[in-house]
Amino acid sequence: MGRGAAQSETGPGARGLRYADAGVSIEAGDRFASMIQAMVRRTHGPRVIRNDLGFAGLFRLDYNEKLFKRNYREPVLVACADGVGTKIKLAQALDRWDTIGIDLVAMNVNDLIVQGAEPLFFLDYIATARVEPERLAEIIKGVTEGCARSGAALLGGETAEMPGVYPPGEIDLAGFAVGVVELPRAIDPARVEPGDVVLGLAASGIHSNGYTLVRAIVERAGLDLDEPRAELDGRRLGEALLEPTRLYVQPVVRVQRAYRVKKVISGMAHITGGGLAGNLARALHVGVDAQIDPGAWPVPPIFRLLQEAGGVEEAEMRRVFNMGIGYCLIVRPAFADSITRRLRRFGETVHRIGRITPGSGRVVGV
Repeated sequence: MGRGAAQSETGPGARGLRYADAGVSIEAGDRFASMIQAMVRRTHGPRVIRNDLGFAGLFRLDYNEKLFKRNYREPVLVACADGVGTKIKLAQALDRWDTIGIDLVAMNVNDLIVQGAEPLFFLDYIATARVEPERLAEIIKGVTEGCARSGAALLGGETAEMPGVYPPGEIDLAGFAVGVVELPRAIDPARVEPGDVVLGLAASGIHSNGYTLVRAIVERAGLDLDEPRAELDGRRLGEALLEPTRLYVQPVVRVQRAYRVKKVISGMAHITGGGLAGNLARALHVGVDAQIDPGAWPVPPIFRLLQEAGGVEEAEMRRVFNMGIGYCLIVRPAFADSITRRLRRFGETVHRIGRITPGSGRVVGV
């Protein structure tokens, strides 16, 4: 079921078996589509060509001086796809749907900017057993919020109502982001050099990885999701676990724009599944190591709460979770302080967590 208006499949005469009898409501899909139109348009800028009843979204990439501030001389499109994993089961358990859409956008655009790109547009896919317009509208509210914060147009989406494939009440999400980078500005691990500094940007929480382990800990330890926890400054556990993934797009893109000539950022990494070691290693080449000081940043209390409740070993925690660092930049040492100041002005909490040394492509210390 797409997001456009649908036509009834029933005709005159005696009532026979209808689509709704089989579990799919065209009317609910149409109502949902009409509910989210204003939210979607909130993300549209001058590059979006309006096409309300079309079968696909239209996005202008060429230059028009009256509309756009800059042209792309050697544009390379960058695309990625991701979901929110089993974090959506937690949203279902708490019946809170307004933040999971932010996670969906963040998990995609945070990957995209690692390549030096800036987001252009985003697409979403929602699959469910039955379209419940109010619940799905809450999800799209989060998606549009994430897109607005990232400067990405929500260009389209698909809502698939599939009874028999998904059990009643189940929802799954996937997202797709497309961005652009000037070819000479694309991030290349070959540029990472000994002496470079590793900066870590603080995470907002668990983000959207490791939730199968989180849910297992909650279940086995009998944790109450509605209980306020002193170690979480009085927040309810469920609220802390649903904290949406931090969007790093605007600070990172703005820092890159501030250094248009010098290539002061040599590598970046979005810290997702696999933890700091697994993801930062993807930003290195085989001639260097990243020496990390795990004491250079505070580990947020939510991780220690889960570790103690589940009896999880430290190595496993660091392999599964971000442990408080959601994004890394590898920068030239002469610019580490100035980049740190800029990022802090843009609202980021920045830690100098390590340095690059000669090596073999490993992350050492964590």
